[in-house]
Amino acid sequence: MKKAIIGKKLGMTQKFLPDGRLVPVTVILAGPCTVVQKKTAEKDGYEAVQLGFDTVPEHRVKKLVNKPTAGHFKKANVAPTRHLREFRLEDSASYEVGQTVGVSVFAAGEKIDVTGTSKGHGFTGVIYRWNQSRGPMTHGSKYHRGVGALSANSTPSRVFKNRHMSGQYGVERVTVQNLEVIELDAERNLMLVKGAVPGAKNSVLLVRNSCKA
Repeated sequence: MKKAIIGKKLGMTQKFLPDGRLVPVTVILAGPCTVVQKKTAEKDGYEAVQLGFDTVPEHRVKKLVNKPTAGHFKKANVAPTRHLREFRLEDSASYEVGQTVGVSVFAAGEKIDVTGTSKGHGFTGVIYRWNQSRGPMTHGSKYHRGVGALSANSTPSRVFKNRHMSGQYGVERVTVQNLEVIELDAERNLMLVKGAVPGAKNSVLLVRNSCKA
């Protein structure tokens, strides 16, 4: 069964497993999410559920939520949230507008896929960005961390597209697959996931059950 939830990366720590192994874990605040809209095949052509995460304080609604979005929340009779995401689930029909989805939809030991926005590193060179090798550092080389040959001589007299060159590194949508859920805390909506997930602290994450499990 397909299931998903919106979360926030809180940071990393470590945890001892029952067999004595010490593993690194990422702490994710997964939910609670509110069902803001339910799309149906008859009306929209497909079935999906729109979830909202991180409720906006009442005194900040006018500042953070524009009028069309505020009307969308008002129609659903739910409190405005900072984040809206849509998921196509197999059992979308079982959800109701206003329903709360918590971390308990997942279980310890389950495999999940986590999607987030990677950390930004600014404008970087090819060694840091593409893991290229540097040139000789001695004997008068005078070429150390450059991009290298671009095959742009008289033929074709231009640089082909998609060459590995310097540029913006990071701030990309990244998905890490087959991560294991180590532990759940349903009361605090916390999820401990083995290993690292994309993004900086407090960044938004999309958590789904693994597509390859």
